Amino acid sequence: MNKTIKLIAAAVIVICVSAFTIGKTTLGEGYKIGDIAEDFSLKNIDGKMVSLSDYKNAKGFIVTFTCNTCPYAVAYEDRIIALDKKYVSKGYPVIAIMPNNVSMKPDDNLDAMKQRANEKGFTFPYLIDKEQKVFPKFGATKTPHMFLLQKTKKGNVVKYIGAIDDNYKDAASVTTKYVEKAVDALLEGKDIEQAETKAIGCSIKV
Repeated sequence: MNKTIKLIAAAVIVICVSAFTIGKTTLGEGYKIGDIAEDFSLKNIDGKMVSLSDYKNAKGFIVTFTCNTCPYAVAYEDRIIALDKKYVSKGYPVIAIMPNNVSMKPDDNLDAMKQRANEKGFTFPYLIDKEQKVFPKFGATKTPHMFLLQKTKKGNVVKYIGAIDDNYKDAASVTTKYVEKAVDALLEGKDIEQAETKAIGCSIKV
């Protein structure tokens, strides 16, 4: 009898764990280099819904998962703004997405996002992944986490995943600008030398 009870209990545990796993997208699983990124529709700080398909003349996108509260994300804000200013006219606009659960991080809510964007003068859309459906598809785990997409006939191909550069602490001490080198390579029709790096930042709160 005891053995039967133990087997039933074990089965129940397995079912519960499986159900939890299905209900929760495993962080870290997502797009790989060469995959086609699905389009999405997320609310911008101006209340409008934004999709990649809205950018008819774009050659691709610099997608960044970022937020207001992470020190790493804050440290990179000026560099993200600089990326948009440098590449938006060349066909690669920045699309910023805030992925955190705002019940865990209230200072990342939509009103706080609006305030932060106004304070910093964001030149790009700042979208909220309220239902937390988009960042798991990308496989984003950090803020900031960068994804460079190239628009093709097949769709938006993932060309780079990782960090913005090699020094989050000090922009003046950066020796390799990963995202810039990747975008420049695409604009020049060349292969990206380093298509993946490790994203440095705060864990996305789910």
